[in-house]
Amino acid sequence: MIPSIHTLETHRAGKLKGIFFDLDDTFTTRGKITVSAFKALWAIKENGLKAVPITGRPAGWCDHIARMWPVDGVIGENGAFYFWYDEPGHRLRKRFLDTREVRAEKRRRLSRIKDEILNTVRGTALASDQAYRETDLAIDFCEDVAPLVRSEIDRICNVFKKHGASCRISSIHVNGWFGDYTKIGMTKTLVAEQWGLDLDRFKDRFLFCGDSPNDEPLFHYFPVSAGVQNVRRFIGEMRHLPAYLSGHEGGEGFVEIVNTVMEKRQTT
Repeated sequence: MIPSIHTLETHRAGKLKGIFFDLDDTFTTRGKITVSAFKALWAIKENGLKAVPITGRPAGWCDHIARMWPVDGVIGENGAFYFWYDEPGHRLRKRFLDTREVRAEKRRRLSRIKDEILNTVRGTALASDQAYRETDLAIDFCEDVAPLVRSEIDRICNVFKKHGASCRISSIHVNGWFGDYTKIGMTKTLVAEQWGLDLDRFKDRFLFCGDSPNDEPLFHYFPVSAGVQNVRRFIGEMRHLPAYLSGHEGGEGFVEIVNTVMEKRQTT
């Protein structure tokens, strides 16, 4: 049984420097950002903590998030890049792992995989945000299409793997890409380059919260991790679970996690 987020130790909350979080079904609720979730994000910022979304969502979305949201950066497309807004310079900055030329070649290879998946796995579609992606291919299995059964989702993954691509299953998409980059790897890069910290030494100073199997590596890496309640539906598929669990799903679970952290910090 996963302990409640309300059992988070006060000394752990007091040491935190920031909160990393997934977007879909962690920060959002049924695809929407609630008023309370966005207020919780501002509360992180106003209490002097770092806030960074870590997502499979596309570069186009991340451009907006880095510019407009109260965040200290955003990691997108499963670790292919991070963007941040340079406040003194009043401009968006982008840090890609691959060069422009390498990204173009990988997109050509992914296009061939796209055709094979759409022609062989019935009911699939390109993710509606695919046009805004720089580095990966996102196949929709339940966001804007009728939900696929697990065996069909596995077939999508098998096509990616057959072509030597990496892939991850989120709560709505299967994302595939060429390269060995990961969300953890790019998180380490962001923390080192932007904040001058070795994340391996300071990972207990950050909390990560998520909701699905593609967050499992982050649940495993961060000693202070929290799942929103809807992660429970995936427990049977996961080897590494979050350290704590909220009592609410989606954005309300995110609010519960943030509020608990803030309350615990006030008592230190």
